[in-house]
Amino acid sequence: MEFNPEDWTVVEAVDVRWGDMDAFNHVNNTIYFRYFESARIAYFKKVLWGIDQDNPVGPILAHTSCRFMLPVTYPDQLQIGIRATKIGNSSLVQEYIVFSEKLGVAATGDSVVVCFDYNSKQKINIPDDLRKRIRDVEILEI
Repeated sequence: MEFNPEDWTVVEAVDVRWGDMDAFNHVNNTIYFRYFESARIAYFKKVLWGIDQDNPVGPILAHTSCRFMLPVTYPDQLQIGIRATKIGNSSLVQEYIVFSEKLGVAATGDSVVVCFDYNSKQKINIPDDLRKRIRDVEILEI
């Protein structure tokens, strides 16, 4: 699998930290979800999707998974790519790639994010203006 930054809607650079590694001398599996989170937050900023005092509607993570391919170690520089693959009534499916400067593609993953009303504590349909912003930035046709 190749990595081309132009194939991803957002690419977030991440330095591997010494503390990311575990007793087996590679990045702990839980840390990849932090890497995904960094890319996801950058994506949300790009499409202006978040929670503020005036608008309690925002994203909530419903599912995430990771396929580990190569063991990343310190020091290394990673590129975390994210893009949407499907937009539903109330959810957005996203996929990730973790590209290591030393190893190449080290992991891939996906997530489902749901549009959530934090006041009513219920999922809601993705508003039309947000749906348009997502489609406007996406490199894939969704």
